[in-house]
Amino acid sequence: MIRELLPRRAEVVETFGDAPLSSLFPEEAAVVAGAVDVRRREFATARACARAALGLLGVPPAPLLPGPHGAPRWPDGIVGSMTHCTGYRAAAVARSSDLVSIGLDAEPNEPLPSEGVLGYVALPAERERLARLGVDRPEICWDRLVFSAKESVYKAWFPLTHTFLDFLECEITVRPDTGTFGARLLVPGPVVAGTRLPGFEGTWRVTNGLVLTAVALGAP
Repeated sequence: MIRELLPRRAEVVETFGDAPLSSLFPEEAAVVAGAVDVRRREFATARACARAALGLLGVPPAPLLPGPHGAPRWPDGIVGSMTHCTGYRAAAVARSSDLVSIGLDAEPNEPLPSEGVLGYVALPAERERLARLGVDRPEICWDRLVFSAKESVYKAWFPLTHTFLDFLECEITVRPDTGTFGARLLVPGPVVAGTRLPGFEGTWRVTNGLVLTAVALGAP
């Protein structure tokens, strides 16, 4: 499902089931040795998807360990992103000569837990737009979509900056008729090929009870 959100230069693998924990490399198993079973299975299956996607690029299997801030460390010359939520896991990878960065996120098509959470995630202008979208198309949980879009933006942002991006440091404008969104950065953006980025462009879909978002930044 998430395949259609990304350029053809990216390889994507997704699944609705779980890979066996035995699919983990010993170094990976050590990372989640003390985690609950659900977390270990999410971790294992997302990495199984990532290794399958890397195989489509001709990259041999290898451990995919988290870095100091939790983001996966990809093989040299590769960019990628992983995501998981209840009943769904996916990964996308590409050569860094084709794409500069990728961000994926999957969420249940359900409202955020509370108005308090929405205040933490969305700016006032975003909340106003969400209210209007909810009237026109109530079958989509737009607050969750904005949350997901910001997660995808962060996953694309972090490999370029290695710094944190707060939810309120990025403003999302969802385009309901095109399945796209714009992300305007409210802090200085990363510099790519000598140009400072003002934001990111992304795509979204709501299908099979899931909200899916993706950001892919093409190479100059």
